[in-house]
Amino acid sequence: MSPPEAPRTHCWDDLIGPRERLVASRYGGDRTPGGRPALLLIDCYRKVFGDRRQPVEEAIDRFPATCGTAAWDALGPLETVLAAARDAGVPVLHTTGESRPQGRVGATTQRRRRPGEDEAAGYAFVEPLTPLPTESVVVKSRASAFFGTPLATWLRQLDIDTLVVAGESTSGCVRASVVDAYSLGFRVLVVEEAVFDRSELSHKVNLFDMHLKYAAVTHLDTVVEYLKGVGARSEGCS
Repeated sequence: MSPPEAPRTHCWDDLIGPRERLVASRYGGDRTPGGRPALLLIDCYRKVFGDRRQPVEEAIDRFPATCGTAAWDALGPLETVLAAARDAGVPVLHTTGESRPQGRVGATTQRRRRPGEDEAAGYAFVEPLTPLPTESVVVKSRASAFFGTPLATWLRQLDIDTLVVAGESTSGCVRASVVDAYSLGFRVLVVEEAVFDRSELSHKVNLFDMHLKYAAVTHLDTVVEYLKGVGARSEGCS
């Protein structure tokens, strides 16, 4: 299988100076994805999208966890990678937050909650990305999709070797989940156009750092081709 990504520009290129490029030159290694991927969609719920496309500055009073227009910009790519995974017969897993008071071990981050904030409504999936009845949902109370959840066990039972990651936020739950996935021995692809953050700076810096250390940050079209290839091989073996 060919590497997931030929040399291309990335969203962080405008931030990276000579020192960062020198450091990056010392990283590398095999980034070839495996043949048994799963797609992990992280926290694609209403509280980060709000009820319409608005910049953070306009949405934050009503939706304190908003990612503003970045969420809406990523929605099309998220739908594309989800459709590609489903068409290829690749397992799809979704995460959402724990809204039950008796089930919480603490908030996923230290963001201050707004009085009267409806956690259950906020954790409802945004409609185009709603899980199918056959897709697993991981309910988590910390940033990582692996912390205190059965996710690693589910992936091992499915014999998964590669995790394709999309969702939000790049600097928070995505990064925490990617680090844990790498630490557990999975190969990780992060879909550059299908992850997002409320801070563009945090988004770019964390994608750059994850790409060096823990994952292959890969463009959407390359990921879709990879998933199609997996699906074609599966059909050939049936």
